[in-house]
Amino acid sequence: MDNEKRVLNTFIEAGRPLSAKEASELCGIEKQEVDKVIKKLKDGGKLESPKRCHYQAKL
Repeated sequence: MDNEKRVLNTFIEAGRPLSAKEASELCGIEKQEVDKVIKKLKDGGKLESPKRCHYQAKL
């Protein structure tokens, strides 16, 4: 599974807003890579930010 899918699944499974650090710890990918993936997912409309520096899956 590629990093994009792993990170998105982490947000979906969490069911609550996560910081990049929390997502990194849960999916086992380095935070720097998670930051890049979050930006890509946010730009693609798959993630939203309900509060500063926290993200959740857009369902």
